[in-house]
Amino acid sequence: MSLKVKNISKSYGAQKALKGVSFAIQKGEIVGFLGPNGAGKSTMMKILTTYSKADDGEAYVNEFDVNSQSRQVQKSIGYLPEHNPLYKDMYVKEYLAFNAEVYKTSKSRIPTVIEQTGLGGEAHKKIGALSKGYQQRVGLASALLHDPDVLILDEPTTGLDPNQLIEIRKLIKHISKEKTILLSTHIMKEVEAVCDRVLIINEGVLVADKKLADLREENEQIIEVEFDYRVEEAFLNKLPHVLKVENTGGFVYEITFGTSKDMRSVVFDFAHDNQLKTLQLSRKNKNLESLFTELTAT
Repeated sequence: MSLKVKNISKSYGAQKALKGVSFAIQKGEIVGFLGPNGAGKSTMMKILTTYSKADDGEAYVNEFDVNSQSRQVQKSIGYLPEHNPLYKDMYVKEYLAFNAEVYKTSKSRIPTVIEQTGLGGEAHKKIGALSKGYQQRVGLASALLHDPDVLILDEPTTGLDPNQLIEIRKLIKHISKEKTILLSTHIMKEVEAVCDRVLIINEGVLVADKKLADLREENEQIIEVEFDYRVEEAFLNKLPHVLKVENTGGFVYEITFGTSKDMRSVVFDFAHDNQLKTLQLSRKNKNLESLFTELTAT
């Protein structure tokens, strides 16, 4: 087990940032860590990287206790913070050599991480002269210097243009062949493109732990329909396979069905049989974005 978190709680004064959070991540997984601002993601990452201590609970990285074995934990983790602290007047190789000394690791690793992160053509340049995408690669190279088993990446694609996004995604997927990755982000497409699994946290509570493959295959759909007249939700609830009916405004309804069969024809027939006009009718598969919205809406 690369990461194991058991009943972790953390408060800042009267504010409870984490409330008994538990999860485990297997070696080789890429796991997305999602949540709205203030949900507790940063607090959890600070605990896992030994920057902060939990009030209650246990956390292990490569079976090392984050409280009693902090040095071993730090050697096991490569961390890329959201605001990547780079010395932009340094050359790429110079910066990596500096960090090798900080990590007390051999400088012989520098050519390896340069190759891993695709920095070969930029290694002779000053960091400040690099694009945002290549500066992120420098941050990743630094995080990989001591050859950690676990990478914790906090918003690794913030501020990147679409081409740079694709490059960093490919890089993360490439690195994951040998590492376990916990990736914190606000971008749903990032998780869907890169991750095997998603953890969603809201108000300090873990509200979802799902494999992306399972989420894609779930037999659940949402039909959005607009009639020309208001309909009592009780009547719509009588349709087959209905899980939930919500009036989203005016004469517009979202009907959630627990089946993979396309239910638009059923809704259309309902309107016809009840002498209603259907002004719009569309189907939405339940995806990560709709799950996130459902679980974190206030």
